[in-house]
Amino acid sequence: MDTIVSEEQKLGRNRLAFAVTLGHTVKHVFMSSLPLLLSMLKVDPRFNLNATQYGVIAAADKGAAGATTMVAGYLGERFAHKSSELLFLSLSLMGVAYFFLGNASSFLWIVFIMLLAGIGPALYHPPAIASLSRKFPDRRGFAISLHGTGGAIGGMLGPVIIGFLTIESFDSNIISIGNLLNLSWDQILRISIIPAVIFAVLVYSLMKNVPVIQTQTASVRDYFGDLGGLLKDRQMLGLISVTGLRSFAQSSIMYFLPLYLISDPLDGGLGKDTLIAGIFLSGAQVVGVFTQPILGWASDKYSRKQVLLPSMAILSVCFFTLTYASDGYQLILNIIVMGAFIYSLHAIFIAAAMDVAKGQSQSTVVSLIYGATFVGTFSPIFAGIIVDEFGLKYAFSYCGTIALISTAIFGFLKLPSRD
Repeated sequence: MDTIVSEEQKLGRNRLAFAVTLGHTVKHVFMSSLPLLLSMLKVDPRFNLNATQYGVIAAADKGAAGATTMVAGYLGERFAHKSSELLFLSLSLMGVAYFFLGNASSFLWIVFIMLLAGIGPALYHPPAIASLSRKFPDRRGFAISLHGTGGAIGGMLGPVIIGFLTIESFDSNIISIGNLLNLSWDQILRISIIPAVIFAVLVYSLMKNVPVIQTQTASVRDYFGDLGGLLKDRQMLGLISVTGLRSFAQSSIMYFLPLYLISDPLDGGLGKDTLIAGIFLSGAQVVGVFTQPILGWASDKYSRKQVLLPSMAILSVCFFTLTYASDGYQLILNIIVMGAFIYSLHAIFIAAAMDVAKGQSQSTVVSLIYGATFVGTFSPIFAGIIVDEFGLKYAFSYCGTIALISTAIFGFLKLPSRD
């Protein structure tokens, strides 16, 4: 049955979609750059970190993001008419945190700043996705996936940008480039505050005059009442559980794949320079730019589960095969196939959760699904312990096992019909 869309909902919604997607692109340029920059930090002899300490740093980022998302959900509901201000705050805080991280001088200082670094990005999703959902009730899966495509584009650009900024020259059979900037990881973090603030202002300017659909949530009590109501739903609890397990696998892949690419072969890595590593990581996003809207459209037309279940199974296998893929075509193919699903599926999980909630409490739903990723907070620490004990590649076997478990659980989960 077609959803009726009012004229108020249609007014300015294309500009809103552009602004939210642009901001999400910028956000993911920063976020996708961070694991590669942290990998460079990890191999920096000034810090002499082991894999477990590296996992603690990653866990601080994930934990802060998961906790902040729950607060952001309330802010997105309570201040639905202030979405532009919330997105401005999100992008600005991210730039400030990266600036301080670039000035870090010890392991404990890095961990503390990573707690701050997780806050800015986590503030973005609930108000952004909720505003899209309110404006596009007839094309919710597509709109959220369009937002996700912006993230995929940012994720594709971020590692390559870092690669070009951190090497002195690049030579290949196709192209030769010399006299590049050759910046250090900490220099890049310090200057990142400038583009973050510029784009924060731009997104705010684009969104500020777009009419918003008001929500009924007006207090902390109302918000937690909505939250409690959602948590009583078994379907919602199932989605949250599966999302948490997925995050357990994905959060470790996010940080240990770039470390595997740039680490010395004597330490179990491939010893690639940062540009080549950036190209590999961007390859994980290239296909995702195209698959996100396709998968979103398919989930609208058919069903969320028909799209999610086979995609999760393929992704689980890809995590496993990273352990055994040889450097070259096998690794490239593995990363490309993995990239088609690794970020695309989260948007469909959000759409599925909104289906369960029947379009109510939009920001609260988003905060629940993103907040569920808090479960994955300690996963990088476990992966680090495994790496210190057995070697880098074993982190991927660990991730594949967790991903397969989440897929099996999802197979038994019933979701509402799209009819």
